[in-house]
Amino acid sequence: MKEFADKLVECVEKHPEEISKRFCKTLRTNPRTSSYHSMSPDACFLHAMDFYKNLRRIYFGESHEELCDYFGQYAEERYKDGIPLSEATYALGMMRRHIWLYADSQALFITPIDYHRAIATINKTILIFDHGLYCMIQKYVELSKK
Repeated sequence: MKEFADKLVECVEKHPEEISKRFCKTLRTNPRTSSYHSMSPDACFLHAMDFYKNLRRIYFGESHEELCDYFGQYAEERYKDGIPLSEATYALGMMRRHIWLYADSQALFITPIDYHRAIATINKTILIFDHGLYCMIQKYVELSKK
């Protein structure tokens, strides 16, 4: 399974610009993410690029603390940008979705075995994002109390 996860991460690492462009176009037009509509295209793009370039660190991180540190920093940046928690949460889900949309468009899933491996990789991706979401919400709560 790790081999397929490496393939996915490598695909994202090789094409963060294209994925970021697609993500930002969706984010900046989606009615559920209206706070992002006024964000400059460059700022949106740079935030997405940073995220996708760090996917390996997120995906293969050694500890829950490392994951929380990354998503906590992500939350702090979105909080400072004035993005409400509900929209930052939705945007994070969209980031995850754009990983899979791009991977699917690149025909990474060819054989039935690839689909089986993809399901295991998707499950791990969902788990990582679920943990990251928890850490992001914790950070928002902490920042809102200050």
